[in-house]
Amino acid sequence: MTTSPWLSLTDLGRIYGISAVHCGRLLSDAGLRQQNGAPSSTALQQGLAYQHHPHASCPNAVWNGEGCATLLQEQGLRPMAERNLIDQWADLLSALEQGSPSINTSAEEMASDLPANLVTQVNQELRQRGCNFQVGARTPSPAAQPKRRASACRRARSSSSRN
Repeated sequence: MTTSPWLSLTDLGRIYGISAVHCGRLLSDAGLRQQNGAPSSTALQQGLAYQHHPHASCPNAVWNGEGCATLLQEQGLRPMAERNLIDQWADLLSALEQGSPSINTSAEEMASDLPANLVTQVNQELRQRGCNFQVGARTPSPAAQPKRRASACRRARSSSSRN
């Protein structure tokens, strides 16, 4: 089952945690939406919008979610799912940095499991929270995959279950 790439302004905005009005304004600012809400000729030509009935008095358009994602992310928006993941990693790493006698995993050890594409955003979030811990930059090499021991999560769980 494939999902349609076409979304209403409400659904597109929901991905980023913004209202349909705000989403529409951002698309207008980028020259993709006219004052009456209809897609601009640029949006239609680039395949970023589709208008069901172009001559209707009330424009009924849908927007290409993937195509508009690039534009919205260039304006600093992040999908809510990604934002939540960044917050969870920042919560975990800052708590580990503070330490706890019942947890024998370090923030450095846990940070080794952080996906590389989130390092910059998690470090920024940690700085905003006043946490001194920063995840070191990594350059993953496909040829050199380290042998992995039990994950830090499993070690933390097993040590806390023993207490």
